[in-house]
Amino acid sequence: MKLSEVSIRRPVFATVLSLMLVLLGAVSFTKLATREYPRIDEPVVNVSTRLIGASSEVIESQVTKPLEDSIAGIDGVEILTSISRAEQSQITARFKLSKDPDSAARYG
Repeated sequence: MKLSEVSIRRPVFATVLSLMLVLLGAVSFTKLATREYPRIDEPVVNVSTRLIGASSEVIESQVTKPLEDSIAGIDGVEILTSISRAEQSQITARFKLSKDPDSAARYG
């Protein structure tokens, strides 16, 4: 016997079978574990400097700019951002995922 013959002869059985399949699918779907965005640790290095009594222009030209130029030469740097304020600067270097941040911070 084929499924179509059974469904025609016994419509209640076919309806119950269909509802059981839908229920099984709904329960399975709610228990399905998916991971769209895996947890990764981005390789990021922050460099903070302070120069007491210096203006933001001095910090930018004499501290931040030379440090940016040397950090930009490191292999694997993807994004480089910096903030210069009076008496302090902060540089953030974001590396490619394949780069180890510890070795990048030490040697480049």
